[in-house]
Amino acid sequence: MPRTGGPSGCLLRPRRSFSHSRIGSSSGSSRGLPMSRDGHVRADQIWKRFRADRNRQLLRDEVARLRQRRKGSAAERWRWAIRDISFEVQPGESLALIGANGSGKSTMLKMLAGIMFPTYGSLTANGRIGALIEVRAGIHPDLTGRENVFMFGSLLGLKRADVRKRFDDIVEFAELTDAIDRQVKYYSSGMGMRLGFAVAAFLEPDIMVVDEVLAVGDAAFQQRCLDRMREVMAQGTTLLYVSHDLATVESMCESTLWLDQGVVRGQGPTHDVVGQYRRSVEVHAIAQHPSSGDIDVHVLRSSNGNGERIKSQGTVELDLLVQSALQRDVQIVIGFSEGSPAPIFIAQHVGTLAPGQNRFFCRLESIPLPAGEYAVYATVLDVNGRTVRSWSPIGHIEVDGLLLPPTPTGIVRLSPVVVDVSWRDGD
Repeated sequence: MPRTGGPSGCLLRPRRSFSHSRIGSSSGSSRGLPMSRDGHVRADQIWKRFRADRNRQLLRDEVARLRQRRKGSAAERWRWAIRDISFEVQPGESLALIGANGSGKSTMLKMLAGIMFPTYGSLTANGRIGALIEVRAGIHPDLTGRENVFMFGSLLGLKRADVRKRFDDIVEFAELTDAIDRQVKYYSSGMGMRLGFAVAAFLEPDIMVVDEVLAVGDAAFQQRCLDRMREVMAQGTTLLYVSHDLATVESMCESTLWLDQGVVRGQGPTHDVVGQYRRSVEVHAIAQHPSSGDIDVHVLRSSNGNGERIKSQGTVELDLLVQSALQRDVQIVIGFSEGSPAPIFIAQHVGTLAPGQNRFFCRLESIPLPAGEYAVYATVLDVNGRTVRSWSPIGHIEVDGLLLPPTPTGIVRLSPVVVDVSWRDGD
């Protein structure tokens, strides 16, 4: 399959079906499969490897490499970025890829966009692809914004008249009316991102691929991008989305694939997979923060104050054990989150710690948390505001009761809270 476009990244390919065939297998291994509609994406047992980083060109390094070869460890020169990944997305559906940095998310999207190819496996994507993978990538810096728009239109196989019909919408969305005839190399990173997204979203792709580039824009533009993605999805466009913003993932995608060092750790409905990922973040944070010995905090018990299970909009009482090596005046701050270090809300207390073990009881009334599991984070500050114990998990609570109502696609919920609501019709 020939590549189109300039530098790898923002890639828009002419409308046609393409397939990456398994290397080393017969060319007919993918024959006999039924033809799929535009927007259909299928990955079957995808593997991708890269050559390991090269060492310095010094004699001692070369001698070490020769020794490794003699010991039969030459295979370690390759690093597997993707390992046996399979998934399928139907036209008009949305799939998010989540995971820590280096887990293989961007590599997977680049293979879908045709920027690189799998080492093993079969990858099929039918239709025209609009990909925004890196800020400014694929946009020629020496061309003006206007020239870049028409260049991508031609690469898509669109007639110049068709691009011209959409041109005003692209410029208006990108907010580049006064800069559209300026060379792109003089654009800011935000301007380049707005142009790239507008081109990818307004030239009617069958598959839209977006990789963590919306963070460059301001909050208002991010919401406009989400609204536009919702519109193209309503028209039948397939969305493949990578982001570390889990709230955005939940608002945009119905299915999620969780990658960890190139391996699938979770796959299924977004709410379930994102919940699994958040719990893994909590576990990792606990492992990264062993007890310092100088001061530490633990949750001994949690209940509704009567020894019963915690319920939505009810009471939470925490029995905290604070261990200190010295007597000191401190501020204790606790917070509740879905697993990540960003709390939904916090509670603070100023007190004095005696050497040894100290007990504190924290009671919270009418907590607005829906049913689910929540991590309890804590930090301890001295009287001057300096950190004595860093912000990390100290335990978790389980809440029964109200379920979190869903939000419309494209509307990002910052915090999962439930409140009592009543409506009445006006006269």
